[in-house]
Amino acid sequence: MNALRRLLRFAAPYRGRLLAAFAWMVLYAAASACLAALIKWVFDDVLERQANVGVVSSAIVGFYLLKGLGSYFSTYLMADVGQRVVRDVRQALYGHIIGQSASFFARRTTGQLMSRLTNDVSMIQQAVSETLGDLVRESLALVGYVALLFYLEARLAIVFLTGAPLVVYPLVRLGQRARRTTRRSQEELERLSHLSAETFTGHRIVKAFGTEREEQRRFAGAADRVYRANMKVTAVLSSLPPVMELLGALGIVAALWYGSREMTVGEFTTFMAALMLMYAPAKKLSRVNATLQQTIAASERIFELLDTHNEILDRPGARPLAPLSRGIEFRDVGFGYEDDRRHPILRGVSLSVAAGEKVAIVGRSGAGKTTLVNLLPRFHDVTSGAILIDGVDIRDVTLASLRGQIGMVTQETILFDDTIARNIAYGSAGATDAEIEAAARAAYAHEFIRAMPRGYQTVIGERGQRLSGGQRQRIAIARALLRNSPILILDEATSSLDSESEQLVQEALANLMANRTAIVIAHRLSTVQRADLIVVLDRGRVVETGRHEELLAQPRGAYARLYAMQMAAGRRGGPEAGALHRETLGLPWGEG
Repeated sequence: MNALRRLLRFAAPYRGRLLAAFAWMVLYAAASACLAALIKWVFDDVLERQANVGVVSSAIVGFYLLKGLGSYFSTYLMADVGQRVVRDVRQALYGHIIGQSASFFARRTTGQLMSRLTNDVSMIQQAVSETLGDLVRESLALVGYVALLFYLEARLAIVFLTGAPLVVYPLVRLGQRARRTTRRSQEELERLSHLSAETFTGHRIVKAFGTEREEQRRFAGAADRVYRANMKVTAVLSSLPPVMELLGALGIVAALWYGSREMTVGEFTTFMAALMLMYAPAKKLSRVNATLQQTIAASERIFELLDTHNEILDRPGARPLAPLSRGIEFRDVGFGYEDDRRHPILRGVSLSVAAGEKVAIVGRSGAGKTTLVNLLPRFHDVTSGAILIDGVDIRDVTLASLRGQIGMVTQETILFDDTIARNIAYGSAGATDAEIEAAARAAYAHEFIRAMPRGYQTVIGERGQRLSGGQRQRIAIARALLRNSPILILDEATSSLDSESEQLVQEALANLMANRTAIVIAHRLSTVQRADLIVVLDRGRVVETGRHEELLAQPRGAYARLYAMQMAAGRRGGPEAGALHRETLGLPWGEG
């Protein structure tokens, strides 16, 4: 029940509404008990003596009115509180997820996180909005009916209530089983969400390799597992009403044997009516218990995620980072993921980047280039050594001020399903239309934007699918230009573009890098010859540093070998050939 208690803490800010709902529930329960009590008057006064007809009639109408008002307002207020709680839980979960480090996302799939945020939260929505209200309202109604039973015949009420444990025990056992089966159902639904998200994202590969039927079979298998898990939940929930009916029938039989000989007609009829009226709230409570168990299962999964802490946080006393003036230093930096510290990705990396310098980081795939630059904005924290900006450890400054000084353009351009203007202004709150257009012009994007149906107000689709690769990159460059950060990270920013697009992007990058400190990850060495410093990484270590000519002067060096391999590929007409040709045309330097 710990998960349920934690969930109920989200309702604490709305205790005023809860108290008002409780007051209306008390009115509902009292009116329900009074209506049952009127049955005695109907039989003993109205039917036998033809007395108090008007009074009883008025009482019936009045109590039904009060019961209706209690039901409406308590339901409305509980639904309001429930919706607010679900909103707050979803916001807390989203904020917690988005605040985690890059390694958190590396260990979890998008489908899994989306399932927690949507399916699990939706599972608790009905419980908080309706079930908790039913729990209190129907429990109060039962209390009212029990009080009436004791008023009519205390001994028979006691006998009847001694059988209550026979009702409660199977409900508890079935509820526990419902929790277990619900958790399995949610896990299978999470796998289904992951599978669908994966195939939707990779739809081009699915179509290119003609694997639609195979993916349909995989999805059908996952959907079938969800079906079986859900049917197990249904089997548990469907067993509750028959159990309740059987136990209720035994109680009614006992009342018949005893009450028919010891009570007046009115008392006996009222007792039996109250007994039967108890069946509806008791049956609803049995379902409430099952729903609460389902809610607990979903809540446990939500709180498991909320209790996972992999955030990169500000240290106590962290201060804002002053604008870059001297340079950046990687001092004996090491990094490895927590679950594989025996095989670190970076080992003792040391290098200095003076303010205004353009530094290229090169090396084979898997050398640790992207990991190294991801440490600068603290997507991960170093596991050894330190990164300093103007002599200050970046862990001692606020994240907001650190990341505010860093702009990024990556090979995988991330755009959002929004307008072009909003994508360019992303992260630059308050940017004017003139500033957005100026950034687009500097990124050589204004012409194609102006030619689009709605210009800067054109919605570009998920991940910018309605744009070409070169157009997406120029939007990303415009975004970095508008942010105007003094430090720039370029990660393979032109490696996947065609010749015409790359020329425009290179020119845009030249504008972007002007008067900035740039750290560039480059795969094609033909584009880094004008760098102020080239750093060669191999298996997580810096093996060489220097300018292009200095490194080529070491024929057995790592850089010279990489360059020779790419030159040979270019002469054979490989993918490097186009890059080498473009270099001879004197295009601006600046591959990421």
